[in-house]
Amino acid sequence: MFHQPRISVDAPSDPILDRLAEDSVRLGRDIVDMAGFLDQADEHAHDRLDRLRSARAQAETVSRGNARVIAAAEQVCTAAEETLATVTGTVARLRETAPQTQSVAAWVQSVDRRMAEVAHTLQAVESSNSGIAAIAAQVNILAINAKIEAARAGEAGRGFAVVAEAINDLSRKTSAAAATIGEAIAGLANGIEALRAGAATVAGTAGSVLNAGQETDATLGKMTLSVEQSRAAAREIAERAREVRSAQAGFGPMFDEIASGVEAAAAHTHEAHDRAEALISRSESMVQAVVSLGGATSDSALIALVRASAAKIGTLFAQAIEAGTIAEAALFDTRYRPIPGSDPQQVMAAFTRFTDSVLPTIQEPVLDLDPRVVFCAAVDRNGYLPTHNNKFSHPQGDDPVWNAANCRNRRIFSDRVGRSAGASVADFLLQIYRRDMGGGQFALMKDLSAPIIVNGRHWGGLRLGFRF
Repeated sequence: MFHQPRISVDAPSDPILDRLAEDSVRLGRDIVDMAGFLDQADEHAHDRLDRLRSARAQAETVSRGNARVIAAAEQVCTAAEETLATVTGTVARLRETAPQTQSVAAWVQSVDRRMAEVAHTLQAVESSNSGIAAIAAQVNILAINAKIEAARAGEAGRGFAVVAEAINDLSRKTSAAAATIGEAIAGLANGIEALRAGAATVAGTAGSVLNAGQETDATLGKMTLSVEQSRAAAREIAERAREVRSAQAGFGPMFDEIASGVEAAAAHTHEAHDRAEALISRSESMVQAVVSLGGATSDSALIALVRASAAKIGTLFAQAIEAGTIAEAALFDTRYRPIPGSDPQQVMAAFTRFTDSVLPTIQEPVLDLDPRVVFCAAVDRNGYLPTHNNKFSHPQGDDPVWNAANCRNRRIFSDRVGRSAGASVADFLLQIYRRDMGGGQFALMKDLSAPIIVNGRHWGGLRLGFRF
């Protein structure tokens, strides 16, 4: 059989104990309030620590990336230097050969002009040679006529005939020589014309080479300028990257120092939070001890109410087992089945339908007995709350924040207050806590609970939440 310690709340009032009881409650409230602040501070400190660690990691990533930038910039500088040297050498050689190319092109063009002059001279020679041939033909005709006249003169014209023959022979030789010269001039003219045509082509090509050389020189000049600018930009990048590296080297230790400070602060805050949690338990024990000694508080009536209501629930459960409405094994079954899609998570137990049918008759009337009362609900030993008050048992919607505040049935409250209320076997347990209303909202409340005993077995506890 289960036996619970008895704490009297009906003893005669003692002013000192009453004041001590009230002070204990106020102390508990202040400690809980401080613990809530420390909890937020602890969470804030760890959040800042995580952010600092993330920032440190990002800074290290930037440092590694910056080192790669410096290496790449230096490679670009080296490549630019090499390219610039090659381009500069090419430009120098091109500019050295440019005068030679211009001289050759000018000579080729002068050859073309000289060929034209030679062709013109040959035309004059050909014309003169034609004149010589014509004169030789006329002399030949005159010589023939002289020979005829000499023959007519007989002996007297014999000497003249010899001269005429000599002139005739000279004219024939002159004609032959003129013909030979004409053929040579014609061949020479054809050769000169062919050479002239070739020279003209070469002269045009030489002009194109000169133009191309000038364009190449201009292009290489632009390339030289571009490479110089690239080299200057790479040097600037490398210099700025080195400045970044220097800056990181400076604030890296600062990061570590700040992180160490935040870690120490977080550790101290967490330690203070743990101590505050311990003080909360001690203040609750103080309230129970003072009440057990006869001290009365403004909550004495509610203590009596929650104890009586818990006893009623224990009796109601026992009667249901005896009547066969629910098996004892099912009532104490702690296997919870998650309700799919619920957020926050809701679960079902083997006894949930049963408590839905019997608990409202006891829980709902309590809400109207004191304006401070916010809720009245039974939980099993694990903090599972199967059946809540109607106002907190709405079907869940799509908003988890709204669900957290309005759909509080079928949930396991595994926080300190929920666990303690379900596990406590004392006559009553008065806890002060910050009730999570969802969306970062909290309300400072008292949680008064009494154990629910069924056939000598501890089933859980009846929680009564009320405002200060």
